[in-house]
Amino acid sequence: MREKLALWALFCLALAHLPSPTASVAVMSVDLGSEWMKIAIVKPGVPMEIALNKESRRKTPVAVCLKESERLFGDGALGVSVKNPKVVYRYIQNLLGKTADNPQVGQYQKHFPEHQIQKDEKRGTVYFKYSEEMQYSPVEILGMVLNYSSGLAQDFAEQPIKDAVITVPAFFNQAERRAVLQAAQMAGLKVLQLINDNTAVALNYGVFRRKDINSTAQNVMFYDMGSGSTTATIVTYQTVKTKESGTQPQLQIRGVGFDRTLGGFEMELRLRDHLAKLFNEQKKSKKDVRENVRAMAKLLKEAQRLKTVLSANAEHTAQIEGLMDDIDFKAKVTRAEFEALCTDLFDRVPGPVQQALTSSEMSLDEIEQVILVGGATRVPRVQEVLLKSVGKEELGKNINADEAAAMGAVYQAAALSKAFKVKPFLVRDAAVFPIQVEFSRETEEEDGVKGIKHNKRILFQRMAPYPQRKVITFNRYTDDFAFYINYGDLGFLSQDDLKMFGSQNLTTVKLSGVGDSFKKHTDAESKGIKAHFNMDESGVLILDRVESVFETAVEEKEEESTLTKLGNTISSLFGGGSSEPTANVTEPVQDEEEVPPEAGKDQDEPVEKPEESTKEKPDTEEKSEGESQTEEKKPDREGSDKEQPEVEKEAEKTDEGKTNGAKEDEKEAEKKTKPQKKSKISVDIGVELEVNDVLDPSSEDIDASKKKLQDLTDRDLEKHEREKTLNSLEAFIFETQDKLYQDEYLAVVTEEEKDEISGKLSAASSWMDDEGYTAGTKELKEKLTELKKLCKAMFFRVEERKKWPDRLAALDSMLNHSTIFLKSAKMIPEDDQIFTEVELKTLEKVINETTDWKNETVAEQEKRSPTEKPVLLSKDLEAKLSLLDREVNYLLNKAKFAKPKPKPKPKDKNSTSTESNKTSSTDSEKIIPPKNETEGVEEAKPAEEPPTEEIKKEETETDHKVAEETEGTETSENSNSENHVSDEL
Repeated sequence: MREKLALWALFCLALAHLPSPTASVAVMSVDLGSEWMKIAIVKPGVPMEIALNKESRRKTPVAVCLKESERLFGDGALGVSVKNPKVVYRYIQNLLGKTADNPQVGQYQKHFPEHQIQKDEKRGTVYFKYSEEMQYSPVEILGMVLNYSSGLAQDFAEQPIKDAVITVPAFFNQAERRAVLQAAQMAGLKVLQLINDNTAVALNYGVFRRKDINSTAQNVMFYDMGSGSTTATIVTYQTVKTKESGTQPQLQIRGVGFDRTLGGFEMELRLRDHLAKLFNEQKKSKKDVRENVRAMAKLLKEAQRLKTVLSANAEHTAQIEGLMDDIDFKAKVTRAEFEALCTDLFDRVPGPVQQALTSSEMSLDEIEQVILVGGATRVPRVQEVLLKSVGKEELGKNINADEAAAMGAVYQAAALSKAFKVKPFLVRDAAVFPIQVEFSRETEEEDGVKGIKHNKRILFQRMAPYPQRKVITFNRYTDDFAFYINYGDLGFLSQDDLKMFGSQNLTTVKLSGVGDSFKKHTDAESKGIKAHFNMDESGVLILDRVESVFETAVEEKEEESTLTKLGNTISSLFGGGSSEPTANVTEPVQDEEEVPPEAGKDQDEPVEKPEESTKEKPDTEEKSEGESQTEEKKPDREGSDKEQPEVEKEAEKTDEGKTNGAKEDEKEAEKKTKPQKKSKISVDIGVELEVNDVLDPSSEDIDASKKKLQDLTDRDLEKHEREKTLNSLEAFIFETQDKLYQDEYLAVVTEEEKDEISGKLSAASSWMDDEGYTAGTKELKEKLTELKKLCKAMFFRVEERKKWPDRLAALDSMLNHSTIFLKSAKMIPEDDQIFTEVELKTLEKVINETTDWKNETVAEQEKRSPTEKPVLLSKDLEAKLSLLDREVNYLLNKAKFAKPKPKPKPKDKNSTSTESNKTSSTDSEKIIPPKNETEGVEEAKPAEEPPTEEIKKEETETDHKVAEETEGTETSENSNSENHVSDEL
């Protein structure tokens, strides 16, 4: 009974987790770059594929145009940026998670002086102010971009998509990663993971070279220079053994180096300034072109084109019509000039490579190849400098530099989604920045002087793998206290990088309820205050919980029977069991060491508090100490009171008594060596978090931003619907006015109808010129409906007359073929006839009725005027054609599968013997061999074991004649189907 309940519960659980038919199962990825974004999708029946935008392009500019009455994205926004750059926002990635005093904010303002950037006094971040009504933060603009990307993915996949994996630069810190998650939340996306773009590229590279990965480590460097930044990543590929899926390929990020401001955009800015200088030198205008925002936007667009052309050509001519004051600009630029402008940028190309080697503690000799990623790596000078710095024969170009990150991210999205099953590929990402926990406490020296001691504990070292959980234990606190989560040693960053990095202090954690937990458990032994940390798949650090842990000694109970243990285990699987977490399972990595590596243990031990000196040791040391104390105390009690009297009695006993006494001594020894069991008590501690880097928006702020974005989306949809209706109304008016002069339409309308329709159309056209272009969607739809209703009869008559020739020809052809078929069927001899008389009469009746109806209806229609409603309708012709076709097909199918009737043979003397032979032959075919003979054949086969229980079970399942065996077969089949469902899940 218990097994049936368990199976039924598992089956219900499986059904609950099955996706509903209407649920979305497609997933997407967004490779979010500084200048471009690439979107990829996976849906049932469609493997990993790049989603095309509305212009059928594989990449979309990250640009948003925000006007008072419209909003544009992508190429549409770029088009506006040349005419009105003040309303177009680009390169917003540089402002995410930044405070107003960050150098990158000032740099952005320098590059785009047309934008008015204000400081958010509440959070310390920045926002764009276009007017008092139009104010948007960088996170909100990114939310618009992500919402737009979701729309493109849904249009391409033709189904709703909410689950996404988004790429971010590997050097994004905690504040920047949280900002991307907040933007996705505003966009209504469920983020499965924030994956580092270098990791996504490495995953894409490994997935398509799975066969080349073996147990020997292969080290590959990916050099990614995009529009806004540069990253060098060292990745190790090799196969590893796992408990869940056996031997699988794995990639591990070993080292990362980066330059936040080295990229193609900086080169384009140099070219833009150079072109501005050339224009000023031509002295065609008295004004300085650098003071004209619109002209500088045109120069930036031309500089982007020029950089691309110069990557393949030695020289090129830049030209812009009407750059400023209707003055055209034209100038020749060579590749040598371009390289001279960017000399200092090219000198920074080897920097990320050296950082990556340093962080991985590897040398260039251990790197098998260097692979180029990112659009800016196409600049020839970049490749020359990089090739020289790495000392390789050539640079790898065997990966799609633009789409590799998007394809790797969507593979990860499919792996994280429950709707798809992909081949496992293990990913071990690495934290670029170390994180530590800091806390202070009072100490008392030997001379009685009190002081404050500052302690640091490394939580995640540089390049520590994640996702990972860790625990830090505070052993010396018995009352409420606070500790701090900060970044560790960032000495590997330059001074400029440190300024752009922002605050090195992450969070202040204030704990409450510590003192109360000690008061409630005075009789228990404290195991410290344990803080549980989790760095999740997105690289975001989370403080899961804080608990105060105690241990108490409990009386040893009799060992439970095996059946009881089995019952408890099953009950725990279905809702029972302990609520306490098992540290070894959920937290694979624990860091409970309290003493820093550079300090000795004796320095932290207080003099006046012996309890604290015990608490300072790790849990493992406390447990071993407690066990040794227990072992020392037991012999004192038991040995003094019991062992001496027993010795006197044993002297008078026989040899048998001596043997029994030896056995009792062994039992006593076993009792002494058996440690005393302890019970763990966990008390949750109150946690108050105070963010120190960049304050997160409140839930009210998030909701307000969501509403702001939703209002803009609704406005866009309303505008799109209005434009669609307006275009439809315009097209209907112009097309119908034109049709009134065509012969086929003039033939079916009277002069009165024509005048009425023409008058209405003219009035609607005048209304469109006066009020229509400002009218609302509802009014436009009403006007269109009114005109369509007026012209409906005319359009119907024209459409019917167009359909008559084809429909009548098809009906005549079917009647002819049906008549010929009927005559042929009637000519079949009676002995060979396969059709019944009723079937042939039914077909004849349908042919006659269809012929009569056609002749009468056509004659009636010829009597009517073309301006009258027709009686010969295309739908009636189709119905008659379908009926006739059905009857003929029925008879044709019957003839196709009919068997010829056997011809009777004359009876003679041999007929009886022939029939008897047939009977005997059929009887012989039905003879079933004896069971013992069949078994004897199976046993005689060599090298085969005797039939097992499973084989016997299979034999019984194949026999469907016995009721008991049939019931067993159904039971086994049901269990197999249930197992199959669970396997698929």
